[in-house]
Amino acid sequence: MAVSVFIARRIDAGLFAQVHEDVFDGPVDPHLLERFLASDHLHIAVAVDRDQIVGMCSGVIHHHPDKPDGWWINELSVAGPWQRQGIGTRLVMTCMDHARRMGCRDIWVIADPTQEAEGFWNSLRWSRTGERLAMFESDL
Repeated sequence: MAVSVFIARRIDAGLFAQVHEDVFDGPVDPHLLERFLASDHLHIAVAVDRDQIVGMCSGVIHHHPDKPDGWWINELSVAGPWQRQGIGTRLVMTCMDHARRMGCRDIWVIADPTQEAEGFWNSLRWSRTGERLAMFESDL
């Protein structure tokens, strides 16, 4: 079965009962999940394989007083058995498409300063903008 990648909404809350242990830092708290999914500026793309969440990319719309809205990627995670299958790329691309639809003009991430992370973001044609921090951005 193919892995589905989409932006989770409140109606999808039940999916978070079946999350691979490698995806989040800890168990999903139903009350925190409800608050997250109800927020209009917090969003999460999920990768689902046979009713189990195996990856996610969470982000926040950043409202500015002097420029158009932007999108910060907060976390990106794919469970070990599903890595190196393009799921991380699909999660980021889903967030990028969603951010465009939400009116955002830019998207940013602060990534681990490793060659692997740098290679991943470069493969998406994102530009590194920070010297000490591995900050990457892309035009939407």
